Amino acid sequence: MSVTKSKIDQTNTAASQACWSCQAPATGAHFCPACGKIQPLPAGADYFAFFGLPQKLTIDAGTLESQFHKLSWKLHPDNFVRASQFERTLSLERSSQLNDAYRALRDPIARVEYLLLHLGLRKEGTTKQQPPPELLEEVFELNESLDELREARADGGDVASLRRSLAAAQANFQEKLEEVDAELATVCREWDIALDKHADDAPVDEAQRKVLLARMNEVLNRRSYIRNLVASVASELAEA
Repeated sequence: MSVTKSKIDQTNTAASQACWSCQAPATGAHFCPACGKIQPLPAGADYFAFFGLPQKLTIDAGTLESQFHKLSWKLHPDNFVRASQFERTLSLERSSQLNDAYRALRDPIARVEYLLLHLGLRKEGTTKQQPPPELLEEVFELNESLDELREARADGGDVASLRRSLAAAQANFQEKLEEVDAELATVCREWDIALDKHADDAPVDEAQRKVLLARMNEVLNRRSYIRNLVASVASELAEA
């Protein structure tokens, strides 16, 4: 392990206690409020905290973008070319996490997925690809229609009527996708309201918190499945 990497690891451990340079109390900010030196990433910090935000799922896009550009300039490695190797490394780390954080938080769906990932309730790149019970019959009929279209395309059969049927099914599932997005937005609002109550020093309702997170996860799984259906139909229609 290099000296710089070792120093960063040691400083990360104590990041919540003191600035690595002047030993002033650290606040988790990007720069020490006392000496102005860039600080290591606090252990366990999330992307919301990186932008100085609570874990709320309603974020003003313009404000987030403005903060992103402001931090991009402040943390850019070009500002540390004459600094120590340790500070240059910190700049690279901060800049890299800034880009990751912005990508995760600027999109409402990715924002929810990130929150669940950060809380250990979801694994990156894995979603349950099982049809929602209420859609089993429609999904079965859709898969039959897709098989018929593939066969008709291969055998030179009547593709036109099958395309019309699939286009109607695609519109139906697109509508369901919009309904799921509206449901997710509702759960997100409920989550934000719960956080606002906590901000007012009200006791955290752990049961409510778990229920809301579980609902987010379930809705995201449903959304992923329906979105893949819509994309699959669109692909087949494009080839037909």
